[in-house]
Amino acid sequence: MKRLIGIIQFLTRIPIPIDVGMDDEFHKSLVYFPLVGLILGLFYYATGLVGLLLFDKGITAIIILLSSVILTGGLHIDGVGDTFDGIYSYRDKERILEIMKDSRLGTNALLAIVFLLLFKLAFIYSLLQTNNLWCVMLMPIYGRANSMCACYKTMTPREKGMGNIFIGKTSLKILTISVGYMLILIFGIMYLLTNAGITYFIGHIGLLLISFIVTRLFIRSIYKKIDGITGDVLGAICEMAEVIYLIGAFIIIKA
Repeated sequence: MKRLIGIIQFLTRIPIPIDVGMDDEFHKSLVYFPLVGLILGLFYYATGLVGLLLFDKGITAIIILLSSVILTGGLHIDGVGDTFDGIYSYRDKERILEIMKDSRLGTNALLAIVFLLLFKLAFIYSLLQTNNLWCVMLMPIYGRANSMCACYKTMTPREKGMGNIFIGKTSLKILTISVGYMLILIFGIMYLLTNAGITYFIGHIGLLLISFIVTRLFIRSIYKKIDGITGDVLGAICEMAEVIYLIGAFIIIKA
C-alpha cells in the first residue's frame, strides 16, 4: 500500500497527506502504473459527467483535457517538450542530453505540445459526440502501461535522473501481472459502462499491442541518438500512447 501511495504521489498531483517516502525497492511500484492510470481515468470520467451536465460537449472536452494537465502537473507534457527539443535537434549525444535538461521551451517542443493537445482535444470531443465518455477512463491506463513497458530491458544514458528509478527495472513478472490486471480493468469498464460486445474488447487488446509496438519502435529510434532513454522519454511515451489510444478507440467505435 505504501508503494501505491508513493507512486500516486510521484506520477500525479492528487493530494494525499501522507509522507511514505521511497524505499530501496521503489521500482517495484511499476506494477501499479496502470492502476494509477485508472485512478486518473476515474477523475477524468467524473469531470466529464459534471461537464456534460453544465456545458456542451466542446467545452466539456476542454475541461477534461485541462483536468488531465492539472492532475498530472503537466509532468508528461514536459517530457514531450524536452524529448522533442533534444532528440530532434540533430546534435551529438551529449548536446542532446544537455538540451533535454534545459527548462527553456524550443520550437520543436512547442510544436510537439501544441499538436499533442490538439489531437487529444479533437478526439476527446469526437468520442463525446458519439456518447463514449467512458473512453477517457481507459486513456491514462494505456498511457502508463506503455511507460511501464518502456522500462522493460532498457537502460539510461545518464548517471542521475528521476527516470533512473524505473528504467530497466520492469521485470517479466511485473509486466505480466500489470498487463493481466489491466485487461481485467478494460473488460470491467466496458461491461459496466457500455453495451459493447466482445469485438470491442478484442479491438482494445489489439490496440494495446499496437501501442506497445509503437513504443518499442520509438525507443529504438531514441537509442540510435542517445544510447538509452530518460525520464523525459517515458513522459513522452505516456502522452503519445494516450493519443494512439484515442485515435484507435475512435476507429473501433466508428467501424
